[in-house]
Amino acid sequence: MQQGDLIELTIHDLNSQGSGVGRYGNQVVFVPDTVPGDRLEVRITRLKRQYGLGKIQRMLEPSGDRRRPPCIVADKCGGCQWLQVEESLQLEIKTKEVTQALQRIGGFEDLKVEPILHGSSGLGYRNKSTYPVGRSSTGQLQAGYYRKGSHQLVNLNQCPIQDQRLNPLLSDIKQDIAANGWSIYNEAKHQGKLRHLAFRIGHHTGEILLTLITTAPDFPNLEEQAASWLAEYPALVGVCLNINDRKGNMIWGRDTRAIAGRDYVNETFVGLNLKLRPETFFQINTAVAEHLLEKILGQLELQGNETIIDAYCGVGTFTLPLAQQAKQVIGIEVLPSSVQQAQASAADNHIENVKFLVGTVEDVLPNLEDTADIVLVDPPRKGCDRRVLDTLRQSRPRQILYISCNPATLARDLKILCEAEAYTVEWVQPADFFPQTPHVECAVLLKMV
Repeated sequence: MQQGDLIELTIHDLNSQGSGVGRYGNQVVFVPDTVPGDRLEVRITRLKRQYGLGKIQRMLEPSGDRRRPPCIVADKCGGCQWLQVEESLQLEIKTKEVTQALQRIGGFEDLKVEPILHGSSGLGYRNKSTYPVGRSSTGQLQAGYYRKGSHQLVNLNQCPIQDQRLNPLLSDIKQDIAANGWSIYNEAKHQGKLRHLAFRIGHHTGEILLTLITTAPDFPNLEEQAASWLAEYPALVGVCLNINDRKGNMIWGRDTRAIAGRDYVNETFVGLNLKLRPETFFQINTAVAEHLLEKILGQLELQGNETIIDAYCGVGTFTLPLAQQAKQVIGIEVLPSSVQQAQASAADNHIENVKFLVGTVEDVLPNLEDTADIVLVDPPRKGCDRRVLDTLRQSRPRQILYISCNPATLARDLKILCEAEAYTVEWVQPADFFPQTPHVECAVLLKMV
């Protein structure tokens, strides 16, 4: 097989990046936009020592699990990878990814993996969307997601995976921005002002927040336009400005302020009242997050006398519901702004048996004097720092709840925690927070042996 070759290939699996997996002779070939069962003519676009990359040239026989994508720009937009895959197969593959990671990396055999949690629909689930803004070659204002493998914008007026209550705003707001003649950012030249449009909606409340992410605050008619938007869209409760004048791909700057209305939306989460600012990290799929938390609480069977540590606690999404059923919960979070929001939410909900500590988990956790009955860890994709795992093995909490967005690092860390039979895996619960993509979340409960 050589680069440029045209080969016939049958897809038999999907990988964790979303591409189809086929085999040509003794070499693996990855092909985007494919479905297991597809038989294709594929052009080899790149060749590595252990694998090749290909592009569909012709569909010879489509898979029975292939569907018509529920998006008119699915062949261009890089926001989703699996719109062509039937949702039942998406769930099956994500469950298999978790199971295989635990077996191959963690060395866990014969573990029962619970049926994956998912919403009633894999569409309309995103409660937050952030769109880059730019201009086409003809100067037309655009906002959307980037094309696959590039920084070229695919212009969108609606998106099937965002909350459908946001769709009417996107097209109209772009028209108003164009009519005002506002300066648009050019990423290549680092010139211009408006970089992104960010929308956030309260899944249960329906309140909407619009944020303009810009390099500078001075736009003509800005306050008047923001007030006009508030008047035009009853669900819109605030228009904010976030300043980010740095080069690079980082979306959010440090300074956010409201220019009309307020700088947060009200949301309810498992009965708690939360105030979510534009840049607040909050689970993107509210319904599935609530479902997962209910399952977790059922597994923990809290009696009201437990001390719990919530590492990587963020704004207290899990800390506060746990505190309602425990004696005390201690949250650890590296971002001071998140801790401030968590403290405010605790006060708003009259929850007094929580305290929040600012710092990295690897620095704070070893120095805690409180003996925890349960420790919850919800690390980033890279998993837990080795110092965190060593601290857990030394402090010996009765239960460890590990929530992960990366099956590979989850399996690696679980293997370390269970060494020398220190802990045993009691419960494995995958959850589909990101339908139409290859991403899968998973909660695992460990009990001390």
